[in-house]
Amino acid sequence: MYRIRPPLRAFGTPLRSKQTHFHTSRPFLHHRTYKQHPFGRRPQYKRFNNASSGLSSLFYRWAARPTFYRDVGLVSLGTGAVYLYNIETVPVSGRRRFNIIPASLEATMGKLSVEQIHNEYKDDILPDHDPRVQQVKRVLERLLPYAAGEGLTDVEWEVTVIDSPEENAFVVPGGKVFVFTGILPLCGGEDGIAAVLGHEIAHVVAHHTAERMSHAPIILLGVIALTFVDVSLYSAKMIIDFLLSMPASRKHEAEADYIGLLMMAQGCYRPEAAMDFWARMEKSGQRGPPEILSTHPSNHNREEKIRGWLPEAQQRAEMSECAITSQYATQFGAAFDNFPRW
Repeated sequence: MYRIRPPLRAFGTPLRSKQTHFHTSRPFLHHRTYKQHPFGRRPQYKRFNNASSGLSSLFYRWAARPTFYRDVGLVSLGTGAVYLYNIETVPVSGRRRFNIIPASLEATMGKLSVEQIHNEYKDDILPDHDPRVQQVKRVLERLLPYAAGEGLTDVEWEVTVIDSPEENAFVVPGGKVFVFTGILPLCGGEDGIAAVLGHEIAHVVAHHTAERMSHAPIILLGVIALTFVDVSLYSAKMIIDFLLSMPASRKHEAEADYIGLLMMAQGCYRPEAAMDFWARMEKSGQRGPPEILSTHPSNHNREEKIRGWLPEAQQRAEMSECAITSQYATQFGAAFDNFPRW
């Protein structure tokens, strides 16, 4: 006969299952947990509730309402009306774009950036009497009349030259110009400085900062939409950057190259200097990642596009006021040479 064995717990204290404690102070450390089955089975997979699942739940509850299609129609109609109402034309290039940020708000945001830059580089800012500062100011003064002609009339321009090896220059909305001394050798003279400043001023002329701020809600909606199909937040952000943000940024850079080229040509600087500048950047090794993975076009592509725009830039140069003045000066000098000398 077989003996019936008593349960194991009859000979000792009951076994206690260990509980796993997660630290709630680190919300992004653990994305998943496993629930231990009391009889030793395979652990069951359990997913934490996150923001995307909460949004999905809200969406499905909204979709179950009888007024769902009417609501979607009203939201679509309102969104389309707002979009069409805020379509405007970019100066010089004539591109049509969506922008809801006024220039005043863009300038206010620029002031915050200026304070941060001054605090970071306060010990490296060159005085106004430095020859490099005077050179940059001289170039800027020749470009400003053409920037004012494109709508930048109430801007208080200010030049800051920073003694740093960084090969960089930028203009903050509101007319604050920052040039690092590391880029001056690559400019190769005032014509090259005009190419760099013309490009940076063009960003302000086209209000590219405001346009990027206007697109932020669209990018956010795209990220949220991707999370509905079980894509992580980080992956969704990368996908939207690749499909929307980076191409838009490259478009802005190319547009600034075009506007800046025409601006420097009207200021009687050699437009070919812009092409020479990007050729020097290419030789110096400033290549960066592949263009498709970058926010900027490649140096070679910029050089080739500028080459295609040169005929139009040269035409602008011939029609500019300084070109007409220089023609009169040349004719006067030639006539003066014909007089007999004592």
